[in-house]
Amino acid sequence: MQKKEVRGQLMKNKLSDLNNYLFEQIERINDDDLSSEELEREIKKSNAIINVSKQIIDAGRLSLAAAKFIDERNDYDLELPLLIGSVKDE
Repeated sequence: MQKKEVRGQLMKNKLSDLNNYLFEQIERINDDDLSSEELEREIKKSNAIINVSKQIIDAGRLSLAAAKFIDERNDYDLELPLLIGSVKDE
């Protein structure tokens, strides 16, 4: 897996990795060999994963919207608010 540096940190995950991870979690929940206790633990873990996943997806949507905004304006020197970051910085 190729790592990409973003703002001084190495990023190795992509949205496709998130998709794979979600399906892996579904497989763990569907494991018929889990005890009630193990199943309950996996369900709690799944809920946490869902919450984090929603945030990752929302952040991706925001980045895409910012990129589209810049593209539609044909203003590649436009500076976005620091919170959003610049597409060219990534």
